[in-house]
Amino acid sequence: MRITNLETFHVKPRWLFLKILTDEGIVGYGEPVIEGQSKIVEKAVHSLGKLLIGKNPCDIEYLWQLLYRGSFYRGGPILVSAISGIEQALWDIKGKYYKMPVYEMLGGKVRNKIRVYPHIDGNYPNDGNTSTERFVECALKRKKEGFNFVKLGLPDESMKFLESPSKLNEIVEKFAKVREAVGDDMDIAVDCHGRMSTAMAIRFCKALEPYNPAFIEEPVLPENVDALVKVKEATSIPIAAGERRYTKWQFRELLEKQAVAIVQPDCCHAGGILEVKKIAAMAETYYCGVAPHNPLGPISLAACLQVDACTSNFFIQEFPAMYNGWDRGEKYLAHPFQVNNGYIDVPKGHGLGIQINEDSLREMSYDGEWETPLFFDRDDNSMADW
Repeated sequence: MRITNLETFHVKPRWLFLKILTDEGIVGYGEPVIEGQSKIVEKAVHSLGKLLIGKNPCDIEYLWQLLYRGSFYRGGPILVSAISGIEQALWDIKGKYYKMPVYEMLGGKVRNKIRVYPHIDGNYPNDGNTSTERFVECALKRKKEGFNFVKLGLPDESMKFLESPSKLNEIVEKFAKVREAVGDDMDIAVDCHGRMSTAMAIRFCKALEPYNPAFIEEPVLPENVDALVKVKEATSIPIAAGERRYTKWQFRELLEKQAVAIVQPDCCHAGGILEVKKIAAMAETYYCGVAPHNPLGPISLAACLQVDACTSNFFIQEFPAMYNGWDRGEKYLAHPFQVNNGYIDVPKGHGLGIQINEDSLREMSYDGEWETPLFFDRDDNSMADW
């Protein structure tokens, strides 16, 4: 079996799907995308794809090495995201060829269902309403839907190097009201998106401790691991990070310095399915849990579920539960994923376990233009971290 072609599709709301074709008629799908940069990743996919034509798609480790090590300049979000989507599609082909799910080729499943958590705001319009009342309403809606774990974004605006006590109290009060509304039988995680300074993050975590968050995600930006260590050592709340790290090499420092309790590799950014499995194995030696990052589409979710199924230190899977069900496969999959009481059953189909509705790729296509929102200081309008 040989690879004959690669095709890419920009589809709503902001995703890039990849289809790899073979001379035996078996095709595989992947999701190579960076949020807001899908056109650049697409060019990288086709540039790297030239190296794949005529190769055996089942030689996944060899092809990964070819794509990653075949260039003097390697790594980074664009190239590794392109490789990630390609690698997913190769596993999809190999699983279909050998008639088994990907997780069976990675050691076999260790669980029958995958615990997932949604973003708290779901399908609400992006109307700028981040009031406490909206947060509480959304959390109660998620609980009614059967979820027992949600994640909310705090702070939900740009942050100064040090905020006033009143501003800190305002942010913490949102979490406190959500906790009061849903009770202690629902886990609540907080995603900070790296918006705080180290000093501010420590104050924030200490203020949240009485409300028992499940974890705090990216309290500070990812480049300075020592800053993350300081935050971790100053709080009892578990710290999670990793969505903006690419390949096992970038996770090494995070783990060696024991900066986190939970690693969050992204199957679409960190190097693909096998690379995330390797990162999970590294994390296991440090007693770290794995909660794969996934704010993307149904192919990304399918890839994550394959890793989750066969990873012993898996903790929970991010599943945004947004976009009118598109992220679980509505419109795109012949059989969309179903969530029951906060769990998705381990897929049983071959490869990634999904069947793409190819008509939808044309119906849902768009030009690939999606701009990442910008954040500015609320007083002096200087640039702020996303």
